[in-house]
Amino acid sequence: MSDDNPATIEATRVDPKLLEILVCPLTKGTLEYDAERQELISRSAKLAYPIRDGIPIMLPEEARPLVD
Repeated sequence: MSDDNPATIEATRVDPKLLEILVCPLTKGTLEYDAERQELISRSAKLAYPIRDGIPIMLPEEARPLVD
């Protein structure tokens, strides 16, 4: 299901400058942006932090564990 509504598209974007300064709250390591899944990936913590309405949710209890 694709929603090409401009407001929806804008809400799923994350400011690139924000992505440059965000780090994993547990490891302080770098994060990878997964645009398709709308997540920030911390390989060192093995967690994927969700992005909701364009806002990264940087709470470990909200993160999805990465499975190898």
